[in-house]
Amino acid sequence: MYRAMAVREKILLFDSGLGGLTVFREVVALRPQADLHFVADDAGFPYGGLQEPALVGRVVALMGELIETHRPDLVVIACNTASTIVLPELRKTYAVPFVGTVPAIKPACAASITRRVSVLGTEATVAREYTRALIRDYAGDCKVTLVGAKKLAAYAEDDLAGAKIDDTAIREEIAPAFVDDGNRTDTIVLACTHYPLLIERLRKLAPWPVNFIDPAPAIARRVVDLLGPAPPSAGHGTRRAIFTSGRARAAVLDRFGIRAAELTKPA
Repeated sequence: MYRAMAVREKILLFDSGLGGLTVFREVVALRPQADLHFVADDAGFPYGGLQEPALVGRVVALMGELIETHRPDLVVIACNTASTIVLPELRKTYAVPFVGTVPAIKPACAASITRRVSVLGTEATVAREYTRALIRDYAGDCKVTLVGAKKLAAYAEDDLAGAKIDDTAIREEIAPAFVDDGNRTDTIVLACTHYPLLIERLRKLAPWPVNFIDPAPAIARRVVDLLGPAPPSAGHGTRRAIFTSGRARAAVLDRFGIRAAELTKPA
């Protein structure tokens, strides 16, 4: 049996880099009383560059260390690539509840007026049979275009760190998601938690207006559903960040309400 829930809940939010901060922001908004640990496995970023067995082995082992050290009540895998590849093994190995991140194909197809939807993700995510199964199960009469962006997650990380990313580079990454076959794409699933970091630029650089689907709010709602009513607690929970590289990102984390003083190296 997993231990009983503590008076102050502990949530561990895991990603390969900084994209999970988009989910972190939504979880904090709905569960401000909880203690949150944001874990970025930036030493392994990007996950799309790893072979599946290596990725599974890396994440399962690292998660075991994190669970043993921090004893979370719930873990959020705020990474589409890790969720579609590693989540089954994590659930089989550890008793703590996991919330994954998968392409929001069902709500996107339900919302599309033109019945043209694109899934913009990493090459690893769009190549997964899991993603194709979601299309078979939920696309209905929608035509769904899968677009594997090679560099967009890295661009999002660099942009967040203050680097200047040329508009042309971003346009090249997102262009295949805009299809006009007589009916234009009107809905694009952001199937990587990094991509909402660029949302304003994506809207600006889009060749025509579309509805970008950010999975973060739905993930936060799922966290609340699984945890149930918030236990009584005074004030807001703590916010800590762990980077497997050991590098501090104080300026970036400041924007998301994580104090630089709370930065820590891996346990």
